[in-house]
Amino acid sequence: MSKNFRKDGLGSLMKSRSGGFRTLAAFGLLMPLSVQAQVSPSDEKKEGSGLEEVLVTGTRIMSTGYNAPTPTSVISAEQLTANAQPNIFTTVAQLPSLQGSTGTQTNTFSTSSGQQGLSSFSLRGLGPIRTLTLLDGQRVVGANVTGVPDVSLFPQLLIERVDVVNGGASSSYGSDAVGGVVNFVTNTRFEGFKGNVQGGITNYDDNETVVAQFAAGSSFLDGRLHAVGSVEYHDEAGVGPGPYGVGLAGGRDWFTQRTLVNRNVTNDGSPQYVVIDYAQPYNYTKYGLITSGPLQGWAFDEAGNPFQFQYGSNGVPDRNAAGTVSGCLPGFCVGGDLSGNVDSGRTLQSDLERINGYGRLGFDFADDDEVYVTVNLAQVQTHNQPINGMNRPNLTIQCDNAFLPASIRAMCAAPNGNPADAITSFQYGTSNAILPSTQVYTDRRQYRFVLGALGGMSVLGKNWNYNGYYEHGVNFSDVDVKSIMLSRRFNQAINAITLDGNIVCADPVARANGCVPINIFGGMRPSDAAFNYIMPAKGPYQRTRQNQDVASFNISGEPVDLWAGPLAIALGVEYRKEEYRVRADAYGNGILPQAGIEGTPYNDDYPADPVLLDTGNNWYAGNYKNGEGEYSVKEAYLEFDLPLFDTESVGRANLNAASRVTDYSTSGTIDVWKIGGTWDTPLDGLRLRATTSRDARAPNLSELFAAPVTTTLPNFLDPFRNVNVLAIQNQVGNPALTPEIARNTSFGVVLSEPAWLPNFSVSVDYYKIKIDDVISSLSANDIVNFCFRGVLPTCNAFNLNNPNGPNFINVQSFNFASIETSGFDIEASYRWPQLFGLPGTFTVRGLATHIREYISDNGLPGTIPVDTAGVNIDTKADWKVLAIQSYDTDKFSFQIQERWISDGVLGNQYIECQPGTCPISTVNRPTINNNHVDGAFYLDIGGSYEMLPGTVAYFKVDNVLDEHPARVTIFSNPALYDALGRVYRLGVRFEL
Repeated sequence: MSKNFRKDGLGSLMKSRSGGFRTLAAFGLLMPLSVQAQVSPSDEKKEGSGLEEVLVTGTRIMSTGYNAPTPTSVISAEQLTANAQPNIFTTVAQLPSLQGSTGTQTNTFSTSSGQQGLSSFSLRGLGPIRTLTLLDGQRVVGANVTGVPDVSLFPQLLIERVDVVNGGASSSYGSDAVGGVVNFVTNTRFEGFKGNVQGGITNYDDNETVVAQFAAGSSFLDGRLHAVGSVEYHDEAGVGPGPYGVGLAGGRDWFTQRTLVNRNVTNDGSPQYVVIDYAQPYNYTKYGLITSGPLQGWAFDEAGNPFQFQYGSNGVPDRNAAGTVSGCLPGFCVGGDLSGNVDSGRTLQSDLERINGYGRLGFDFADDDEVYVTVNLAQVQTHNQPINGMNRPNLTIQCDNAFLPASIRAMCAAPNGNPADAITSFQYGTSNAILPSTQVYTDRRQYRFVLGALGGMSVLGKNWNYNGYYEHGVNFSDVDVKSIMLSRRFNQAINAITLDGNIVCADPVARANGCVPINIFGGMRPSDAAFNYIMPAKGPYQRTRQNQDVASFNISGEPVDLWAGPLAIALGVEYRKEEYRVRADAYGNGILPQAGIEGTPYNDDYPADPVLLDTGNNWYAGNYKNGEGEYSVKEAYLEFDLPLFDTESVGRANLNAASRVTDYSTSGTIDVWKIGGTWDTPLDGLRLRATTSRDARAPNLSELFAAPVTTTLPNFLDPFRNVNVLAIQNQVGNPALTPEIARNTSFGVVLSEPAWLPNFSVSVDYYKIKIDDVISSLSANDIVNFCFRGVLPTCNAFNLNNPNGPNFINVQSFNFASIETSGFDIEASYRWPQLFGLPGTFTVRGLATHIREYISDNGLPGTIPVDTAGVNIDTKADWKVLAIQSYDTDKFSFQIQERWISDGVLGNQYIECQPGTCPISTVNRPTINNNHVDGAFYLDIGGSYEMLPGTVAYFKVDNVLDEHPARVTIFSNPALYDALGRVYRLGVRFEL
């Protein structure tokens, strides 16, 4: 911690170790929200300076005794080490106000997102794009085209504290700070050598983890030259995948293939939507199933022998052209032969390897002035399997297929023994267990350089502080997909005939271009030549480069002494430029130019093939596209803190206000502001605070200029034909987007260590956020369903029955109406020095966030606002609670932590009812049989013991009770629930 705390600032809440107990944050996640003023190590008082500088994240004011009106949570270095996570992101993300953050357990079901392993924060459930993450108060180049940085690439062992500002801070820090700010503050004056070595494993004997971190610092030239640096290595083996069926990796038994099925019947007294466990799609199986017509229900075993498939639900195939099954729900039966289910093959946590190097060199060229340079070089690589196989429903198989068993050919000639009903082809579905499952590899590399200066000066007898820096950051993101089919080549390879005594591909054009036939009736492995044809060694790829340049200069001072104290002001200017370029392979991107971007030509890795589409989208998934774009931002701000009064009779109060003018090259000029204040009342320890602000978020590079992002939807329901189809979702950019405008309001009460109850603190804050012109998009489901119901003219955005190419749905961002959310934050802590006469300190604390509402209104005709507060298949649980109890002495410590998530629902729009009791189901108020989603309770324990001076051994057990994630209709929700089970960690920390 910095050495320059003031008694009227943070220092009043920080006790010395010699005083019999450690800092309030030593083993707790937070100091109470009343803690507002912190000393920034980078802006620490220099010898001879006349002003003690106090910097509060969320404001630019540096002043003695300053109290900011915005609730700010602080996580100390002690807590980061006590929580013993391989990535400090996990510790911060446990704060209840952070909902919807990403991490190594999220995005593992994705092929195309490129966000696997990306550690990014989401405050208030507003998403990472509306949470500004800083390093020493400075911006960091994005690790994805959405602009969010990867926290795992920060120098973790040098982090001195993390400040979390729960409220809008656009007027102080600029765009993206709609939900708040997370600022990582490093120790720039560390001296000595320290390290941390840790290992971990789950109780399912997987996700083996190794972490090694080392940091060093020293001063030279009589203390004027300061050098600090760190290196770290982090490897996690990951979890998954499981086999086909319902078994998960490591024998985890919580997966039940829970599915939400739309009956498409709204007025028969039964619920329109039905939640079922052990759901089985009836349009494919592990080794193949005839899905319609007179032969419907014949499946193939691993040896290729036909048999009558067991549908479950006592289902009986109707053997009609639609492929319906009597006794089953549309698209699904319950139970039966579940061996072909593919969801169990999803990776539960990406395997990850991370390398990080950081250095800072600072030189005091005067007593109060420093010039410095920082370098951050880091890399993180991940690997995941999105799903088992590559299921292909609705394939057309010819009855003369050379691989088709003779018995099935005979049935084609005389179904049910009647030659008059002869057929020449049938519909067929397979999960393609004969093919290796798709593997996704990501590689993100960050190169960040900062040149800066900070210090103080005297102007007209007043002390002023300045802080300026230039940052250049480059991030390279590579995505490579292995073992994935070219769908059109697959279609050619499965259409096999006998020619001159040899089995060959039926299409002569395909044969001339290397087509090798494959047998999809059973489990026979294709030949290497067939593999190479449908799944070439060089699969889809995406190569992205992002550049960020920032120049910022800020000054702060107290130019005037007023009746209740000095007037403090801060002002500054900033210029920022963001740009990106992405290139993709020819089979996914196509060779035709896109919006003026030069296309990627075919080459030796991607030879031209008339079977394939020159326009791209040839892969089963991972159809990446070329793209590029840039924008720049110029801004200036002014902030002031006006003391209103300071007397014993009425207490002390201040008014804080700020204004920022921002000019975006893409969308013009916008003004943001804030106004707030605090009142330390005459009542002992009681403080009131309130703030309101106008904040903004400009569209990011992805929303403006993104290369079309393509996602495969293998079981998309076509409501026009009531069948599941394979479709491609294309997400495209929109350069006409305008900034989002938000209004943040909060007010709260803080009681901090009153004389009548020393060592106790509690705070309660209410918040309300309204965002207009929200940048979002309709889901693929909404686009199709709105057209089907005649609600909106969205029919030209998709084609789900496209014989000449892939089925597709085009999804584009636009400025829709609004998001409105409100709720409460509650924090409390109490500590007992020498409880029951024992040495050391016992501390308890609790944090809770309650989301009252989270209402999204797209403003489109025929729709109503949707409230997702408490929707536990989303990220916004009604209540999220964190409680910590710790006992700490100079020799050892022990900590218990509880994390609780309240029960929730699948959707607040649903009316839950049972058959015979349901009202008519409508678009806006549909009926459902089960709208409940369980919450979760997690118990964590940890402790440490000082073996030698400066050397501490520690342990940590997360999820002691091996709590399973709630069963939801989207496989699982790792953004809210833990999917791994109990985790054990052991390690050693040392400092010399």
